[in-house]
Amino acid sequence: MVVETGASPAHAVIWLHGLGADGHDFEPIVPHLTAAARRPVRFIFPHAPVRPVTINGGMAMRAWYDILGMQIDRDQDQAGIQASVAAVNRLLEQQIAAGIRSDRIVLAGFSQGGAIALRCGLARVPALAGVMALSCYLLDGARLADWAAPEARSTPVFMAHGDHDPIVPVALGAAAARQLDQAGYSVHWQTWPMPHSLCAEEIQAIDRWLQSIWA
Repeated sequence: MVVETGASPAHAVIWLHGLGADGHDFEPIVPHLTAAARRPVRFIFPHAPVRPVTINGGMAMRAWYDILGMQIDRDQDQAGIQASVAAVNRLLEQQIAAGIRSDRIVLAGFSQGGAIALRCGLARVPALAGVMALSCYLLDGARLADWAAPEARSTPVFMAHGDHDPIVPVALGAAAARQLDQAGYSVHWQTWPMPHSLCAEEIQAIDRWLQSIWA
């Protein structure tokens, strides 16, 4: 799904949905982003592949990778993660080939999508304009120094989470933000009193952050 806020966009956002959703999930947010109304922006909302998800009894649903157990930050499907990172990298390269510079592309995601956004975006050379990681955690965090690109330390990272999230505990998001901050990344971390979702105040904060990195 592609949405453009004007002709010949020079900026882009690739936004990855969460487990069991699809690419249409965050499309309704676009009209609420004044940062995108002030300039032509191309929003790309891809669909994750349909695959069995172990933690959900093997039920097939859209997922960027399998969830193998209750410790979601440890029981990680490395093959699925790598396949999704490769797929997102292809999307990024398509936008660059279409004329949008890396430093004008934001990689965003919610939950599983946010985890992939961090894992992919922080390994990109040249660096992206920013990475937005909502209600998520850091994949393969123990090996951050091995897979992250030193150049990506200049990439602004926006992380937000609900204090009452029953799906991805806020402690996992806070730990990821803290680890990235200690590793030298520029991380904006914020929480709101909400479950595993977005709220109006968060959308406003996203809008301000996008405006700041595109100013």
